[in-house]
Amino acid sequence: MPFARLASVTTPTSHIGLGLAAVGRPGYINLGRDDDLGEDRTVEALRARTHELLDAAYAQGVRYFDVARSYGRSEEFLAGWLKARPDVADVVVGSKWGYTYTADWSTDAAQHEVKDHSLATYERQRAETDGLLGDRLDLYQIHSVTPDSPALTDKELHARLAEAAASGLTVGFSTSGPAQADAIRAALEVTVDGEPLFRTVQSTYNALETSAGPALAEAHDAGLAVIVKEGMANGRLAAPHAPDALKSVAEETSLGCDAVALALVLRQPWAGVVLSGAATVTQLASNLHAAVVDLDDDQLTRLATLVEDPRAYWERRGGLPWH
Repeated sequence: MPFARLASVTTPTSHIGLGLAAVGRPGYINLGRDDDLGEDRTVEALRARTHELLDAAYAQGVRYFDVARSYGRSEEFLAGWLKARPDVADVVVGSKWGYTYTADWSTDAAQHEVKDHSLATYERQRAETDGLLGDRLDLYQIHSVTPDSPALTDKELHARLAEAAASGLTVGFSTSGPAQADAIRAALEVTVDGEPLFRTVQSTYNALETSAGPALAEAHDAGLAVIVKEGMANGRLAAPHAPDALKSVAEETSLGCDAVALALVLRQPWAGVVLSGAATVTQLASNLHAAVVDLDDDQLTRLATLVEDPRAYWERRGGLPWH
C-alpha cells in the first residue's frame, strides 16, 4: 500500500494528513467558517488558500493529502499544486467517489451533494478523477459507506474495483453515521476471488464520537490502513466551541483545544493517519502540535466524559448549517 511510504518520513507529523473538504468549495458545515474564510470565496481565492495550506503542510512533514469528487474543486486544486511542484514525489494522495457536488459554487444551495454508490457513478467519477490526478492518485475510496449501501453487495462494482486494485490503485472506503462499526465490519467481509477487496478505511472518530473504535481496531488487525476524519467534530472541539473539560486539559498542556483533540485520536494504536481539516495556515500549525501532546491518565479520564451517544452526535452533525 502507498501508506508504507509514510514509514520513511521521520517527522512527528507524518501521521497527520491534510483534508481539503473545508477549502475546496465555498460552503461547508464546519463551525467558525465565516471567520476562517471571510467573504472572498471565489475559485481563485480558495485555490490560492489551498496551495498555501499544502505548501505549509508539506514543509512541516505532512505527507498524506485527502480530497473527494464532492469537495468542490479540491481535486483540481491539489492537481494544480502537484503539477507546479514536480519535485514533490513522496506524498500519498487519496480521493473519494460516490457523492456528486451539486452546489455550483454556492453557499446557499438547496442541496450541496448527491450520494450514489452505483457502478455508473464509479465509472463516471473515476474518469473525472483520472483526468485531474492521473497517476498521482494512490487511493480511491467509496465515500461514506453505511450498512445499507449497495456498494457492499454489488458484485459487478466489486469486480471493477478489484481490477483497479490489480492495476496498482489502492481501494478503500469511508464511513459515516451512527452505525459506522456495522459498515466497517460488513466491508471487511467483502472479497473478490477469495481476497479482501478493501485495503483502507476512513472513519469519523473524535472525543465526542468513539463508537467506531473497536471496529477500526479490527480493521487494523486485518491489515487495513486506518484514516481518521473529523477529529475536530466539524469545529465542535475547537475554541471557542470546545467543552469545558477539553478547554481545561488544553490549558494544562499550554496548547490549543484542537491539538489536544487530535492528540487524543493519534494515541489510538490503530490510527494510521489523522486528518487535519484546517482552513488557515494558523489552524494547521496549531493542529500539528498534536504530534507532541502528552496526555496523562487523569486528563484522559476527564476527556472520556465527553463521549456522546452516537445517534445524538450524528443528529446534531446533520443539523449543522452550511456556511
